Amino acid sequence: MPSLLDMRRRVRAVKSTQQITKAMKMIAASKLRRAQNRILGARPFANEMLRVLNRLAMRVDTSLHPLLQRPESHSDSRTLLFVITADKGLCGGFNTNIVRSATGFVNKNSTNEVALGLIGRKGRDFFAPKGFDVCYENVNLFSSLSFSHAQAITEVAIKKFTTQAVNSVYLVYNEFKSILQQRVVVERLLPIAELEKEALEAEISSDGTASIDYLYEPTPEGIFDDLLPHHVEVQTFRALLESAAAEHAARMTAMDAATKNSGELIEQLTLHMNKVRQAAITREIIEVVSGAEAL
Repeated sequence: MPSLLDMRRRVRAVKSTQQITKAMKMIAASKLRRAQNRILGARPFANEMLRVLNRLAMRVDTSLHPLLQRPESHSDSRTLLFVITADKGLCGGFNTNIVRSATGFVNKNSTNEVALGLIGRKGRDFFAPKGFDVCYENVNLFSSLSFSHAQAITEVAIKKFTTQAVNSVYLVYNEFKSILQQRVVVERLLPIAELEKEALEAEISSDGTASIDYLYEPTPEGIFDDLLPHHVEVQTFRALLESAAAEHAARMTAMDAATKNSGELIEQLTLHMNKVRQAAITREIIEVVSGAEAL
């Protein structure tokens, strides 16, 4: 049985840990507010860009652009998967869920060759030593996340896709739903998903063509050449922002749970310590009384 002095030391150690987890929770909450504001600002822009592409897609031949073409399926098809994880731990199952989903994606597509793009230190440390084909790495970007990081990732994705080095590009990341909920998403980045025309039914005539046309400057193809790469950059940046916000939310939740568990452990240790001290005092009193009776 540990001595009273050992138990006091353990209580002090747990209290120190509780102070650390409480401070980490407050820091994560502060970062979460900023990250949440950024992702709430990015979502409307990404949605509106998709609407612009929808309007343009109804009026031009989208099959001519390489980012919209569906390569023919072959037995030797190749996929590029960007795995977005955190650079740090202590955020619950945030990184574990991403790694599990990425591993499941690779196993599901075992007939096709899958190359990996690793974003975040935790994903890099897990996949890089296991012999996977890694064609892109980027760590420590979430400390100062900017649009240039999404541009660098998109440049690699578009180059691999347009040169037919890969047939498709996917992202796997944690989508921020709320402070208590994050959802793992496996999203296709390239080729760009078919643009839905149902959302613009008011602009479609009975024969399926656009009822209203526009004057384009420059040409519609030139607009696609500018918009589509930027659209891919925006979607990549949105995924990075989603992952950053989800990471801070997961860390805040994990540190809150750790703080509560530390408080419960302190109560248990204090109760046990008081029982040990009470037993020691009772034993000393019995020894004194027994000595007095012997005299």
